[in-house]
Amino acid sequence: MIRIITRFALMFAMLSATPTLAHESTAAAPGWSLAIHGGAGTMDPDRMTAQQQAEYKAALQAALDAGVAVLRGGGSAIEAVQAAIVLMEDDPKFNAGRGAVFTWEGANELDAAVMDGRDRSAGAVTGVSRVRHPILLADAVRQDGRHVFLSGAGAEEFAGDKGLETMPPEWFATEARREALERLKANKLSALDVDHKFGTVGAVALDSQGHLAAGTSTGGLTGKRWGRIGDAPMIGAGTYADDRVCAVSATGAGEYFIRVGVAHEICARMRLGGDSPQSAADAVMAEVKELGGDGGVIVVTPSGEAVFSFNTTGMYRGRAASTGLNEVAIFEN
Repeated sequence: MIRIITRFALMFAMLSATPTLAHESTAAAPGWSLAIHGGAGTMDPDRMTAQQQAEYKAALQAALDAGVAVLRGGGSAIEAVQAAIVLMEDDPKFNAGRGAVFTWEGANELDAAVMDGRDRSAGAVTGVSRVRHPILLADAVRQDGRHVFLSGAGAEEFAGDKGLETMPPEWFATEARREALERLKANKLSALDVDHKFGTVGAVALDSQGHLAAGTSTGGLTGKRWGRIGDAPMIGAGTYADDRVCAVSATGAGEYFIRVGVAHEICARMRLGGDSPQSAADAVMAEVKELGGDGGVIVVTPSGEAVFSFNTTGMYRGRAASTGLNEVAIFEN
């Protein structure tokens, strides 16, 4: 009798477990989302050849693919952000890393920041001239944890301690950027008159574990002087991430983005005011415009929604998601 009861108990336990096992095997995998930008500004389709447009779109797609590969493989948002930005830092078409604009003195000074929404840990660097990938240096600062923001020679010394790849200063220089500086000086132009666009690069991501991250990298403005620092490496201005609400990366006239605190302001409007990501981003960019600034932002949320907002005629941008979304674009429409 005991043997029979035991047999029935075992059968009942197996039958009871079956629906749970079936439910687990059919559960949908957690989603991921990624958005990138390569700068915003005055962009006219009539002044860009079809070849140029195709080259920029290919570069954006390559960066998007690099981040997607990380997320699709179960990697973290912070890893995906860096994977996308590293490619753009090596691409002379963008104002970050190789291809960065020149300072007034004829040097390339690089800035970057990264933030992890899991614990709001952050790292930032400014004024480096030999580190091949400033975004990796920013993340090394974040992981080290003793400081958030390093500059100049100290940041480069820290990069050496961490074994990060360095290049000679001339590796970052391009003739197109040098010509822009010469034209600025000869014609007494502003940086905006010369560049027409902000080539800063950035990425924001949501991973399959539900975590957010943001990163931004830039060479700043053509002809910048006196150790000028823009919004890109400033946590809360050009870069911000918080798992509770959103991740943001910005590109534009940094002085205005700093004054508005753009990245944090967007997240604050969403978290405290209940704004949708699009309405929050649009409202903050309208505020930047009222002050006289141009540029744009990318935003991703814990639900995977990825939005763009810019007050210029174009922004190099792209987004992809586990839903199958995959697109890159340049102009306003």
